[in-house]
Amino acid sequence: MTDTRTQDDSFAKRDGLDSPRRINRRARPVALYLVALVLVIIIPALVVTLVLIKRTNDAQESVVQALTATTVQAMGQAVEREISGMITTLRVLSSDQSLLRGDFEGFHERALLALAGSGSYLLAVDAEMQQVLNTRLPYGETLTRTANEATAHRALERRRATVSDLFFGPIAQTWVFNVWLPVDAGGVSLLALTQNARDLVPVMQSRELPQGWHAALVDGSNGVISATPDTGLGIGDVLALRRNANTHQESWVEERLNGETVVTSEWRSALTGWRIVAWASAATVRQPLGESLVQLAAWGAIIAIAASAIAVVIAQKLGQSVSGLRRDAQRLGRGEVVYERFYPVTEIDEVSGALSLASRQRQAAERDVHFLMRELAHRSKNQMAVISAMAKQTARGATDISDYVAAFERRIMGLARSTDLLLAHGRAGVSLSELVDLQLAPFRPPDVARVSISGDDIRINPQGAQIMGMALHEMAVNAMRFGALADDDGELVLNFKRQGSALHLTWRETLSRPLVASEHKGFGTTVLRTMVGGALGATVEHIDHPNGVEWSFQIPLSALDPSFSAARPDEREL
Repeated sequence: MTDTRTQDDSFAKRDGLDSPRRINRRARPVALYLVALVLVIIIPALVVTLVLIKRTNDAQESVVQALTATTVQAMGQAVEREISGMITTLRVLSSDQSLLRGDFEGFHERALLALAGSGSYLLAVDAEMQQVLNTRLPYGETLTRTANEATAHRALERRRATVSDLFFGPIAQTWVFNVWLPVDAGGVSLLALTQNARDLVPVMQSRELPQGWHAALVDGSNGVISATPDTGLGIGDVLALRRNANTHQESWVEERLNGETVVTSEWRSALTGWRIVAWASAATVRQPLGESLVQLAAWGAIIAIAASAIAVVIAQKLGQSVSGLRRDAQRLGRGEVVYERFYPVTEIDEVSGALSLASRQRQAAERDVHFLMRELAHRSKNQMAVISAMAKQTARGATDISDYVAAFERRIMGLARSTDLLLAHGRAGVSLSELVDLQLAPFRPPDVARVSISGDDIRINPQGAQIMGMALHEMAVNAMRFGALADDDGELVLNFKRQGSALHLTWRETLSRPLVASEHKGFGTTVLRTMVGGALGATVEHIDHPNGVEWSFQIPLSALDPSFSAARPDEREL
């Protein structure tokens, strides 16, 4: 360890860096971390052993709680299936043609047939809550307003099926509940299926609770709709447990019932708002279970021994792997090549690969820096030459200083837009379509239909992009000042496509008036004829039509090929 630190210090002094040992931190040996790791494993194992003692005592309670919750949920789902069936029946009846035609007598007869043997009865009420028909009574008998107006109004407000609480039916003369469904047919606003609460008793008895447990189905007011036989509760009684219907607790709650402490559990139905409350004596539920402390102690010892053995092996592997990484990091710091090595620990092996990759990227970055410096110098010279030529040509056609500055500034901005594309795409080349859109964007008229651009997707090299950008800029400026873009009804058509080994580009302006030819040959003409024709070896043709000008270019594709851009120094070495 001392030799390693001495070697690290020597490397730091050689590179002109402060020694890592001067940092105000204390390193710790692997052995110390090994001991800490063993303690970290053993102490939680001991804590787990103590927790298991408590968990064992609670095991039976958890089993009973899960079984009770499952049974109560099954009871509730059975009730929900019953209610869902009633809602489905209502939806089917609501689409009956006799109801839609307003034939209530025919609808009454069809409802009697459909509900025969189901224990349910159909009600139909209008918007004033007046009953239109009730299958508990023969059709034609005088009917009153519904006795369950509150739920009916709530169903109309919600515009969906709504289940009522328990209430005493004046016609049925027993405890009933309604399932309401809003409709709009034949003057009927609501349909309802009403059913006697005692019909749900078989549903509550379809599941068997754990021994000593009781259950009751209650509505939002804790009124008992149905209960298991051993509760002593009748339909309509108020259950003195879980009185706060708005507070739903998944866990057990201790309450007092008839002077006895009981444990309660509940399940709430999202469909009906009803709840199933189950309860049992706390003395019956909370019976402790014995668990062998010897077995728990044995498991704790096994865990401690196994953890210690694994910690020793891991510490050895980590020590060997970390030493290898340290040597690789030193090589990377000295700028040497770092080769990827295999380490048995996956994470450290990945770090080794990352160091090797960083080494290669560092060398590539150094080569790129040299290349970019040379490329910057080369492009700066080219830009200075182009700007110098632009300044001289602009001066020849200018009439005063302000005209010269404005024209020169426009051309500099056109050159800058081309340069932006070059920087964005680099040596991959510039898309001619992007270059055209970028150069013509400042000149486009509000009526976009006046400018038509079409062509092949061609990539061109930096020199071609600069020259073509200047050419497009100059033609656009001329069109804006004298041509199609200065004419409110003028049109511009630009097309470029491959033809054999050349790029054919056509710029055609169409005026709404006769063309007035000009003898003035400014910088634009110089760019189009001299730079495009000379620098790119293109054939440039200018045609004055009676209604506008046309420029035609035949440019060799070899002069635009992006592969002609300068090679990097490291690529030439390869």
